[in-house]
Amino acid sequence: MNIRERLSGNEAVATAMKQINPDVVAAFPITPSTEIPQYFSNFVANGTVDTEFVAVESEHSAMSACIGAEAAGSRAMTATSANGLSYMWEMIYIASSMRLPIVMNLVNRAVSGPLNIHNDHSDAMGVRDSGWIMLFSENNQEAYDNTIMAHRIAENKDVLLPLMICQDGFVTSHAIENIELIDDETVKKFVGIYKPEHYLLNSKEPIAMGPLDLQAYLFEHKAQQAEAMINAKKVILDVAKDFEKITGRKYSFFEEYKMEDSEITIVCMNSTAGTVKHVVDTLREKGIKAGLLKIRVFRPFPVEEIAKALENQKAVAVLDKASSLNAAGSPLFEDVTSSLYVNKKQVPVVNYVYGIGGRDTTQEDIKSVYEDLLNIANGEKINNPYRYLGLRK
Repeated sequence: MNIRERLSGNEAVATAMKQINPDVVAAFPITPSTEIPQYFSNFVANGTVDTEFVAVESEHSAMSACIGAEAAGSRAMTATSANGLSYMWEMIYIASSMRLPIVMNLVNRAVSGPLNIHNDHSDAMGVRDSGWIMLFSENNQEAYDNTIMAHRIAENKDVLLPLMICQDGFVTSHAIENIELIDDETVKKFVGIYKPEHYLLNSKEPIAMGPLDLQAYLFEHKAQQAEAMINAKKVILDVAKDFEKITGRKYSFFEEYKMEDSEITIVCMNSTAGTVKHVVDTLREKGIKAGLLKIRVFRPFPVEEIAKALENQKAVAVLDKASSLNAAGSPLFEDVTSSLYVNKKQVPVVNYVYGIGGRDTTQEDIKSVYEDLLNIANGEKINNPYRYLGLRK
């Protein structure tokens, strides 16, 4: 049974965590994710969950505690943002290399410096190739739903990788929206009981975890991680199908919005997709065949599927809420263009860096991108594919 509720994105995630009732939550506060462990600690204090809540002294310690808990055989969760994720950096790689299915909610925020506490995707992009599955959330409902699906994906025996759920700081994290919750018993049944095959507290199988791994085996272990990331694609879709059966909400690697006959398309992630959808609707009323490809699953990156989705477009714009500072395009743009190239799809693509440090991205900004795409579709030469959107002049 679905339950109508009004919650912020942080509240929605904390509610999902309550329903999952993990064995361990270790966290250190950092804006704008602080509310997630704060709300969850209330559930611990009033006995709603029997989770062991570990209030640590740093984000490095938070991930370390989660690694220890998962290695011992427990289901562990945490949440962080920006500089906190940066402080975890060493342990982020250790979590994935040890194949520990930790689930972390990452409330996206600009990474210092200079200091900025508002939203962009520089934190997530900094660890995009660390071996974590990465799901992005347009709104509060999707942040909640992704959290419910996360353990089923991460803990699958063919995957066993940590997973982070991203949402935009101060945009979805603090804004209150109407969402549909699943009842507690249904969530409990859907997520299931965590039964790891190998863990430190299993007295019948003494093992060591995290030992030295030199030339003889490290290469093979990294190849196994890569294979697990490939395996995650099928598991993500299988879990989404099961989730649809209990909620009616359908998810895939990405959402194609009005792309059945589109000729010009924007590719983006997270809350910006809502603004783009509104602009697409207004352009459609004028007879302009605009579309949106909203990426939900960033790691593993759905290469073949994205190439197929974009193959018939006359022009594509990829919006990145992070700058790679590499003079060659930003992360999402690089992955999209690689997908098209490898799959031999010839589509004109331009990149727009936008929204850095929480800069507002308006409907007019998005309309200007579609205007550029119309010009490209009509034959205008792309002199500079690396562009800014909403930059003060």
